[in-house]
Amino acid sequence: MIPWNLLDTAQIPGGGELRLMRRGAEFSIKLGQNELMNSRLSGSEQALATLACERLRRGAKPRLLIGGLGMGFTLRAALSALDADARITVAELVPEVVAWARGPMAEVFAGCLDDPRVSVREQDVGHVIHGGPAAFDAILLDVDNGPEGLSREANDALYSARGLAAAHRALRPGGVLAVWSSGPDPRFTQRLRRAGFDVDEVNTRANGKRGGARHVIWMATRLSSSA
Repeated sequence: MIPWNLLDTAQIPGGGELRLMRRGAEFSIKLGQNELMNSRLSGSEQALATLACERLRRGAKPRLLIGGLGMGFTLRAALSALDADARITVAELVPEVVAWARGPMAEVFAGCLDDPRVSVREQDVGHVIHGGPAAFDAILLDVDNGPEGLSREANDALYSARGLAAAHRALRPGGVLAVWSSGPDPRFTQRLRRAGFDVDEVNTRANGKRGGARHVIWMATRLSSSA
């Protein structure tokens, strides 16, 4: 079997270290012993974008915010689903992840960062969410393994009552907050509803129709006002 090789490491602001690994044509990004993402498993990350884009209003010029660049699967799926008038902001906290996308993983990203609809901000997605009211039609979050701060404790704020209220304000009426998770969390579902969202939980698979681990995506639609 081809062994894994360590290509690079990156420090996460606030603590923790990411490791970029490669085995042949396969890439993996790990935090400690936890694999955060793998280039062979893209189904649920793609579903995060396609499900959100299906819920956008027809005829609008959509503005999307993607929290976490990862391996670009969510971004590429969003670009495939949206027209030329769409604009996508990607917030990535770790600059090295953006460098990996343009360097060793350039083939995985297939030039999607050069699409004129895309802008990348090397910034905490929470800061972007707090940047202004009604700025986005959809906010897609895939910065942890679920609605808790696995990669950094500060991410807990995204999923708290205050963080969800900020996301509600940052969305236009009828806008969608989509959150990826490795598993269910009934308490998070209740927090979303209390924050003024109509919530659907969608079960998906790590490798799409080919199966793989079961994941959950919350599709939370912004109601007219928060509860």
